[in-house]
Amino acid sequence: MNIFMIAICIFFMTGCSQLNLGSKAAKSAATGSAAGAYSSNANPLLEHCGQPLGTLAVNEEFNNVAAIWTIHYLDQYGERSTVPILRLLAQQSGCFVVVGRGNDFHHMMRERRLAAAGELRGKSNFGKGQMVAADYTVEPSLIFKTNRAGGWGMMAGALLPAFGPLVGMAASSLNTKHAQAMLTMVDNRSGIQVAVAEGSSSSIDIGGLFGMLGEEGLGGLGGYANTPEGKLVVAAMTDAFNNLVRATRKYKPQQATGPHGMGTGGKLKVK
Repeated sequence: MNIFMIAICIFFMTGCSQLNLGSKAAKSAATGSAAGAYSSNANPLLEHCGQPLGTLAVNEEFNNVAAIWTIHYLDQYGERSTVPILRLLAQQSGCFVVVGRGNDFHHMMRERRLAAAGELRGKSNFGKGQMVAADYTVEPSLIFKTNRAGGWGMMAGALLPAFGPLVGMAASSLNTKHAQAMLTMVDNRSGIQVAVAEGSSSSIDIGGLFGMLGEEGLGGLGGYANTPEGKLVVAAMTDAFNNLVRATRKYKPQQATGPHGMGTGGKLKVK
């Protein structure tokens, strides 16, 4: 290939590219923004509350390689924190006032150390007694799984021998992806778990069919094209958050088991 052809290839690969801001194709189940009580472009399926149920912190544990929000098979998909997702959903829903207890908390404390050392300007107002307590902490966990349909391909090839190789290749390229999320919410004063909810999402990827038939040859199946794992995770977390809100709306405290209140003796006696 001569220099002229290389230049043409580079032109078509880079020169004609277009940057789309706010691309619908890039969005997930968690969309839009929030500022205080204001919310914009939130997912219409997101549950909402008329007033906040309390202040909420999201458990953040970035130093733990096996952190509860990392996707299964970390080396294959990489670590994806669900913390920003949950903080966006919580504020957009109006169900909780979100407080920072992650990396932002360390930055807040750094400013306070600077103030204590006399390094900040006068009247910076970083005195004590300003931080808001977290009434609750929500902790996410996640499971991600892919089921390959290799057996499907062999069965389809046997049933349709004339088209066996093609059908077998197509069917074996079918992958079903599943994401399941769990959210647990704990009362920070008592340590009691007040709510727990599950959420899930799935998609069918037709992988190799795109290579054999092209997108145009798939017609209406285009909606099942490769769904990134990250979008499945966001969808599962959104589903779990909705279920958590539905449960907390109907919350009823559990009855005390001990003679002097919760934690002063259970009904399962040990001899």
